[in-house]
Amino acid sequence: MSTSPEPDRIFTLDLIRGVAVMGILAMNIVGFALPESTYSNPLSYGIRGDADRWSWLLGFLLVDGKMRGLFSFLFGASMLLIIQRADAAGEPSERIHFARMAWLLVFGLLHFYLFWWGDILSLYAVIGMLAWFYVYQPPAVLLRWGLLLVLAQMLVELTGGQPPASDPITIGNSLSLYRGGFAHIAAHRLGNDLLYPLANVGSYGWETLGYMLFGMAALKTGFLGGAWPRRRYAQIAVLGFAIGLPLYTLLAAAQIGSGFSPDAIRTWNFAATVLVRPPMILAYAALIILLGRGRGPLARRFAAAGRTAFTNYLGTSLIMTFLFYGWGLGWFGTLSRAQLWLVVLPMWALMLLWSKPWLERFRYGPFEWLWRSLARGRPQPMLKRAAC
Repeated sequence: MSTSPEPDRIFTLDLIRGVAVMGILAMNIVGFALPESTYSNPLSYGIRGDADRWSWLLGFLLVDGKMRGLFSFLFGASMLLIIQRADAAGEPSERIHFARMAWLLVFGLLHFYLFWWGDILSLYAVIGMLAWFYVYQPPAVLLRWGLLLVLAQMLVELTGGQPPASDPITIGNSLSLYRGGFAHIAAHRLGNDLLYPLANVGSYGWETLGYMLFGMAALKTGFLGGAWPRRRYAQIAVLGFAIGLPLYTLLAAAQIGSGFSPDAIRTWNFAATVLVRPPMILAYAALIILLGRGRGPLARRFAAAGRTAFTNYLGTSLIMTFLFYGWGLGWFGTLSRAQLWLVVLPMWALMLLWSKPWLERFRYGPFEWLWRSLARGRPQPMLKRAAC
């Protein structure tokens, strides 16, 4: 007996997506567990010693924005791949795409209003609709538009980016809110933050669309598919880190030297990093492709986590809000920045442990199946069929 063959998948896309969805948690954990201001201003809350300072520094240098960028690259590439395959099969790719984005918007809004303020799904849904108009463009055009959008994002951050308030009253209100019950938190979102998802599109949509276009170009050129020579991937990895790490170190020093003043955060964290991130994102993608070429056991685990990234992303929010919010265990504001790694590492292990065995039996992750079924207008086959 053998299982029926899977539709052709690009292993490197799944692998990079798996690393990205796990890496995102390394930064998102701060948003789950501590007041919002601590994401950009570590001095506002949660710093208890050198371990916490190093935790912020390493997160800023190695993770902040890079994993989200990778995830955005992969979203654009995967979106393009689905459209290409629908076109090749004679299916209505436009209808399929916009149905997928419409249902993703529903998921994202429910995620935001009922669970977590840091939702990116609603942003991806709206920007994904706009990205449709670029899918048939050649790589050079995609790259040009992507660069222009990244520059636009930098200007938005310079002129309008403001870090969240970090005064004692705001911190106290945040602690009181998230240590409260489910209904209290949801009512706050529906009242005070009703238009936040729309504002998020205006604030971060430029860069997000640019990254999606970069991802499409990277797929069309064969970069994300692992088709380039090993030496070129190595060169891109070395060059990207050689550019990005020293510059990120200078940006970190500028913020530390200012005592994390609002102007320094806006200039050196929000705006300047916009131009420095893309080389590091490409470097990470190249390095992951290089390390995963042997398709060893660990690489297959990461790829499985990538195939179930939607479930892993939403599942992480459910687990983290249960751990930290008042309707669950109520740990909000009780752990230092370094102590949060004691939550991140088990969650990473859980993603790696469940995803591969699940996919050995089922075609899709649970939320992937639900999203696909809703977008297609009918339940999709879930169990893998055995064939003699």
